[in-house]
Amino acid sequence: MKLDAIGIVAKNIQESARFYRLLGLNFPESDAAHIEATTASGIRVMLDSEELMQKIHSGWARPVGQGMVLAFDCGSPAGVDSAFQKIVQAGFKSKKEPWDAFWGQRYASVIDPDGNSVDLFASL
Repeated sequence: MKLDAIGIVAKNIQESARFYRLLGLNFPESDAAHIEATTASGIRVMLDSEELMQKIHSGWARPVGQGMVLAFDCGSPAGVDSAFQKIVQAGFKSKKEPWDAFWGQRYASVIDPDGNSVDLFASL
């Protein structure tokens, strides 16, 4: 077995796609209830509408809280700073500004349109 895809339920697929495009995912422009992009490492990231989830899983409700974090390797400390600034300047929320973490990485956190934490990192 291998991990092939990560699914994210989106309140607004177009806004979520706009956020993840800033991180290099090439989501298509689409009004579909399901869209996908493939990471450079070959993992598919899927955006699904809440309405689609309700059709697939009767009784589906948006979970409260957060159980998973996505982390993007930005290649360099400057890449972390650049990605963070690009995302915040595009109007998305910051969770933690870039900092040199005690575990040897430049690290920052932003929030996607659905409230999911997305970490940005690179080795120092």
